Amino acid sequence: MNRLKNKVTVVTGGNSGIGFGIAEAFKNEGAVGTITGRNKATLNNSVEALGTDFIGIVGDVTNLDDLENTFRHTFEKFGKIDVLVVNAGGVVDGVAMGTIDQVTEESYDKYMDLNLKSSYFTVQKSLPYLNDGASVILIGSSAAHRAAPGMAIYSAAKAAIISLAKGLSLDLLPRKIRVNALSPGSIDTPVFGKMVPEEHLDQVKQTWIDITPIGRQGLPSDIGNAAVFLASDESSFIVGTEILSDGGLTNISLMK
Repeated sequence: MNRLKNKVTVVTGGNSGIGFGIAEAFKNEGAVGTITGRNKATLNNSVEALGTDFIGIVGDVTNLDDLENTFRHTFEKFGKIDVLVVNAGGVVDGVAMGTIDQVTEESYDKYMDLNLKSSYFTVQKSLPYLNDGASVILIGSSAAHRAAPGMAIYSAAKAAIISLAKGLSLDLLPRKIRVNALSPGSIDTPVFGKMVPEEHLDQVKQTWIDITPIGRQGLPSDIGNAAVFLASDESSFIVGTEILSDGGLTNISLMK
């Protein structure tokens, strides 16, 4: 239970869902550090649940000044940063996904800003504070590999995240900083409530369960466990690649 002992971590969007699942798994393995989020109340509740070894910093990952503040404040508090999880992303509040005939330039930009641009600059802004030999984990998605109605922009952004893991690893080889992508499948988090009307929520969840070979939705802790591996020295020979934690959704076909 001490695979991350003495490691300082930053998890963007760590105040809920997958991000909190990752932060909790890190805490259980001895890590300390920072979680970020835009909602102060949710952030405070999550910090309280994690305990005194974690701090919360309110910030928007699409704002470069907020990113700079996150890393500077974490470094001032802990003296180093060993692990960065670029998790913040997903659904843009108040901006619906849609098919190509429905999407405006403004909504396109907002989805790309949150899911791709912010990831790139999160890594860039962390570099003055990251230890040589650090682990950077970019949260992708099985959506990068499977088309779904009305999700072309999101899927494209997550496919680009997987490519970033390769390119940024090459850029950062001189500092021995490893960059990898961790791609969840269908995970049972509150995000479903943002995408689906409440009266259809159970039906949509069951649809995902039906097409996931392992027979269930994932939990945030499932992604947390995989992130612990990528953050730890156990994965020191893994760089520039993607780990799918999706219950077989991408690579195994259920023939019925």
